[in-house]
Amino acid sequence: MKSNFFQSVRNGLSCAAILAASTALAEPQHGIAMYGDPALPPEFVSLPYANVNAPTGGKIVTGEVGSFDSLNPHIRKGRVPWQLRFLAYESLMGRSWDEPFTLYGLLAETVETDSTNLWVEFKLRPEARFSDGSPVTAEDVIWSYETLGTEGHPRYAGTWSKIEKSEITGEGKIRFTFKEPDRELALIMGMRPILKKAQWDGATFEDSGLDTIPISSAPYVIEDFEAGRFVSLKRNPDYWGRDVPFRRGTNNIDELRMEFYGDATAMFEAFKAGELNTLRETSTAKWAQQYDFPRVRNGEVIKSEIPHQRPTGMDGFVMNTRRDIFKDWRVREAMLQAFNYEFISEKLNGKDGPPRIASYFHNSVLGMEEGPATGKVAALLEPFKDQLLPGTIEGYALPESNGSARNRSGIREATRLLEEAGWVVKDGVLTGTDGQPFVFDILLKQGSAEHQSIVSIYKEHLERLGIFPTITVIDSAQYRARTDAYDFDMTHFIRGLSLSPGNEQMAYWGSDGVTEEGSRNLMGMNSPAAEAMIQTMLTSSSQEDYRAAVKALDRILTAGRYAVPLWYSNVSMLAHDADLKFSDKLPVYGDWIGFQPDVWWSE
Repeated sequence: MKSNFFQSVRNGLSCAAILAASTALAEPQHGIAMYGDPALPPEFVSLPYANVNAPTGGKIVTGEVGSFDSLNPHIRKGRVPWQLRFLAYESLMGRSWDEPFTLYGLLAETVETDSTNLWVEFKLRPEARFSDGSPVTAEDVIWSYETLGTEGHPRYAGTWSKIEKSEITGEGKIRFTFKEPDRELALIMGMRPILKKAQWDGATFEDSGLDTIPISSAPYVIEDFEAGRFVSLKRNPDYWGRDVPFRRGTNNIDELRMEFYGDATAMFEAFKAGELNTLRETSTAKWAQQYDFPRVRNGEVIKSEIPHQRPTGMDGFVMNTRRDIFKDWRVREAMLQAFNYEFISEKLNGKDGPPRIASYFHNSVLGMEEGPATGKVAALLEPFKDQLLPGTIEGYALPESNGSARNRSGIREATRLLEEAGWVVKDGVLTGTDGQPFVFDILLKQGSAEHQSIVSIYKEHLERLGIFPTITVIDSAQYRARTDAYDFDMTHFIRGLSLSPGNEQMAYWGSDGVTEEGSRNLMGMNSPAAEAMIQTMLTSSSQEDYRAAVKALDRILTAGRYAVPLWYSNVSMLAHDADLKFSDKLPVYGDWIGFQPDVWWSE
């Protein structure tokens, strides 16, 4: 699309003419899809996985490890309950989890975009209201986007930097013009939270903490909180959008309460005692071994396993390549060789433990395939073959051990790679050519008992190489400050990925994040090839080309050896009180059901 656009300009057609032509062809729609048309028709009644007959009432009480000192999830400063981003605010469009990437009207009744992907226009529903009863206006929308993009958290800045102009084009109509064609940007612009402009008059947005309770248009409002202890949200009885098709059968629970605990053990004990009525579990070993307490045995608590078809993403220990010791890929491969995954997994998860993450988009149609790259994937990588690390084009697989504690083959290979990179053992310590020992620190956050167990075993394996890492455990506030400033050598790393990756991939892996603090690029990767694959994703006009670009990106990320992957589950494990129900019509993103309270209800 990008090349066609600029070719038109070269052929003498002005940008103004293109815009005029595309405007003539555009028309308002009830929804918008990344590829093709939305699956649901304009007259749809509800989302297919929502129960329009669900009763309302009851409450959901969840637990969180850590603390909080702010209620504003849109700024970098402070610790905020992560759920507030999704529960306390609303956007112009809402996402259907039964399609790869499709949005339907929420605050906006229609969306309109052009064939050249240069602009998007939304028309607000006239009935849309904030929780104080005031109307949601076009001025609120433009102020929200500009403020988030310039004063808010860095996650908003990248999108805002791509906007050439924002303007009110009519009653309740807002148009965003892009600096260059971008297929996904039209959708992303529909997903930003809308804030009430008047609430922030005379206030400093980026410094707000607990003194400002948000006024929003969302179904839930914050009713009560105690700093570091709990936050309670209540369903707004005057919520404006209860009859909007996207909302029918959703947000049925009356109260959502988040309780905060010092560590995961205390939180689990609270769930066992009935102080919490739902708990998401990520450890398959714990799920199999520790969920046999009385409330489960007597039927008060149900163990739900909700299948999904989304990519695994990455869950592991990331190496900071801004540090000299991790700049060399051979050193990073040595770290992977020394990590005796089979032994660690069996020790912590049992013999029938979960599978290992093989790549960033593993477990999905977007994941890289075994062996050499072929077809369009190979063609995309070919121009960068001299820059790519070994295995990217030829094929790369994580090292495997025989499961024994010694991991002799892995240690031998790690030793060889380290020697090749200039590191040798002297007096039992791995030492560089400058005489300095190979030392690094593994930074962890308080409450991460499982990760501490993993790195304790890993540390023993590394000591066989003459490497004696330290392990530092700090509270969540310190952890965030240090990771935002990239002040770590190795740390635990989770990066969730979807079936519709797009602009956010540049925030995850783009070179700006090498020096720009607060980015998601924790490994500090700087890869022109990766950025080229992302650009290809964003401008692809066919699903085939799009998937080839993602598969190529997956190869670059995985063969980059930036992280030591752990395990994953192809089901979401959720324990909850028996009176909490959800539909048996699971969407494509089946595990989204586990993110309460979207389509849950209480009986």
